Amino acid sequence: MKAIRSTTRTGTRTGGGTGPGARTSGTKAAPPRRTDPRRPGTDPAARHRERERLPRYWFANRLLLTLSGQRPVHWMLGHTLGAAYDQLTALAPQTPLRPAPPGRRAPVVRHCDEFRPRPGVIEAFARIASGDRLRALAFRLERGTDLRWRCSAVELGGAAVPHGAAARE
Repeated sequence: MKAIRSTTRTGTRTGGGTGPGARTSGTKAAPPRRTDPRRPGTDPAARHRERERLPRYWFANRLLLTLSGQRPVHWMLGHTLGAAYDQLTALAPQTPLRPAPPGRRAPVVRHCDEFRPRPGVIEAFARIASGDRLRALAFRLERGTDLRWRCSAVELGGAAVPHGAAARE
C-alpha cells in the first residue's frame, strides 16, 4: 500500500514519504550544544581557592583561628601593626570565637566583604558562623611600603577594644 500524502495550506507536504519534500518534524535542527560539564569558573573548589586569595578572606580566616583559640596570638605578629596586635592580645584570652560544644562544627567565615576608602586601605567585615550563632568581625587592612597587607584594627561583635586596654591590664 502506498503512503497517503496531503498538502497543507502553506504548500508543505505532510504524511509519509522520505523524498526531498518530506519532513520528520516541524522544527529546525538546533546547533550542537556543549555537554562538557567542566565549564570554566563553575568548579566550587576553584571558586573557593580564588576567594581565599583575597586579602580580606585571608585575614578573616587568620583572625578567626586566633580569636577561637586554635592558633596563638603571636601567629599574627608579622601580619598586624602595633595597635591591632594589642587589640588581639586583649581579645584572644577570652576566645570569643571558640568552637561550639563537641559534636558541632568549628567556626567558619560565612561571608566577607570590603570597602576601600582610599588606595592601600581596606575596611572589611566578616560573618562568622559557629553552630547556630552568627558573629560579626570587622578589621582594617593597610598596605605597607613593602606592598604587604597588615591588619591595623580589629573589632568583634560591635565591641571595640580601646587602644590602651592591653597596656592597662
